[in-house]
Amino acid sequence: MPSLWDELNAKVSAFYKQGNYSKAIKFAKQALDVAKQTFGPDHPSVATSLNNLAGIYKAQSELSDAEPLYEQALLIRKNALGPDHPAVADSLNNLGVLYKELGDFFEAETMHKQALTIREKSLGQDHLDVAISLNNLAVLYDSWRKFPESEQMHIRALQIIEKNLGRHHVVVATSLNNLAGIYKTQGMYEKAEPLYQRALAIREKIHGPNHPSVAIVLRNLSTMYKRAGRTDEAQKLKDRARAIEAKNK
Repeated sequence: MPSLWDELNAKVSAFYKQGNYSKAIKFAKQALDVAKQTFGPDHPSVATSLNNLAGIYKAQSELSDAEPLYEQALLIRKNALGPDHPAVADSLNNLGVLYKELGDFFEAETMHKQALTIREKSLGQDHLDVAISLNNLAVLYDSWRKFPESEQMHIRALQIIEKNLGRHHVVVATSLNNLAGIYKTQGMYEKAEPLYQRALAIREKIHGPNHPSVAIVLRNLSTMYKRAGRTDEAQKLKDRARAIEAKNK
């Protein structure tokens, strides 16, 4: 039988998915109070409630409200579970994403590297959570315009994802699209094109030719062709992307 805390968390999740953040916050605060009363203030369940509440604030770009909650959750998890527990890595990951949004790239890098080290040690080099940390570092380095570092992280993340999910999974298409973007930004179109083509083929096969995710790759590939001077090909892809977007309005 679900506890009151579980029932409140279910409501938090439901309202969050609906985008009803005010109600999600209301029940998240109630869940936090119940966790403290039921388990004690230093229990991992309290950290989970703090993390959930912080996530709602972050979704609303209320980053200054989210930061202390994420930090408190991290401290509880370190003390309760030990510094090398995967849940500690989850908290570090959340802080890393937050600091990137705040523009503090140095602190974001520190958090993501710590999370990566813990995940590699506790879960193994080829775990999907390791790929998440690598991808977050890659996105950070891309924003930082540290392209060699970003490329290295994207490639390793792609290898792990393919190993776990197979070469034709939808997550592989996202990883391919991201790696292609690194090459496109640097004008390395001969490296970007086959990755975009492969991402496009995967998404078309999984979602069908008229899915919005297909339009995203078409636009990316169109932009690359335009920069490469292949204007006719670029226009065809752009027109196809527009047609897909119009169907999905």
